[in-house]
Amino acid sequence: MAKVRFLFATDLHGSETVWRKFLNSAKYFNLDALVLSGDMTGKLIVPLVKREDGKYDASLFGESHILTEADVPAFEEKVRKVSYIPYKTTPEEAEEIQSNEEKREKLFEGLQVQIIKLWLQLIPDRVPQSCKVILSPGNDDVFAIDDVIRNSPYSNVIFGEEEVVCLDEEHEVACCGWTNPTPWHTARECSEEELLERLEKVVAQIKNLKTAVFCFHCPPYNSIIDNAPKLTEDLKPVYASGSPVIIPVGSVSVRKVIEKYQPLICLHGHIHESAGFVKIGKTLCLNPGSEYGEGIMRAYLVEIEGNKVKRLQKVEA
Repeated sequence: MAKVRFLFATDLHGSETVWRKFLNSAKYFNLDALVLSGDMTGKLIVPLVKREDGKYDASLFGESHILTEADVPAFEEKVRKVSYIPYKTTPEEAEEIQSNEEKREKLFEGLQVQIIKLWLQLIPDRVPQSCKVILSPGNDDVFAIDDVIRNSPYSNVIFGEEEVVCLDEEHEVACCGWTNPTPWHTARECSEEELLERLEKVVAQIKNLKTAVFCFHCPPYNSIIDNAPKLTEDLKPVYASGSPVIIPVGSVSVRKVIEKYQPLICLHGHIHESAGFVKIGKTLCLNPGSEYGEGIMRAYLVEIEGNKVKRLQKVEA
């Protein structure tokens, strides 16, 4: 029976600190694979607006900064570490970005592509060639990053989205980063009906379900690992008796597919505050959660032998 060891993480949201920790895990744990399920890119642009005197105005966490050219690299690194995207600009362009949604979205997409290219360049020095790096974008990731990953010059980097990837000669991982509808109307979300069709198409590619791994960004509905605060229409938490109301927000389609096919293990993310694991039938389902904003990598170290999970270890770094 073949044995494979991999680290699973998710929801980095542009945190280069967490990405570096993720890559460094390959040598530390002597891994056969690194598996990342989605939401790789950041969510916010931080403009550095050039002034007439050559300095830059910028704001981070409500604090204003006046930066010299020499200050800029350190400030940009600080911005990236908290998962935001720094961008040098002029007062005129900054105003246009603020008022023109189409321009803002196009710029944001281009900056996300640049970040993924930079991230991929960090792989050769940190990950042995023998360790696969399986990357599957999530609902928050723009489609433009897909070809960047597909066309990576590094042979151990594998684009997994809506594909089945071989971990070794016996174990396969089926990836899907799409989710059921969210209040944020993200890039890869759809109706439950469409999601079920997507999942079925991916699962149909698997040769042996008894030793298969499902890597679905969205967790199954009503599974404990999909609990999140209930929100109002304007995205504010609903409170009852002074505490936020917590509800399941996962996918019924994901749950149906797990119940129907009963793979060996399922890897999920999406709901940052709902870390843990649970069994659905015979299938172990897990969500490492995410604390990307604090620069903390939350992950699971998984070791599989044949059709058995031999090791499941929570990792925080």
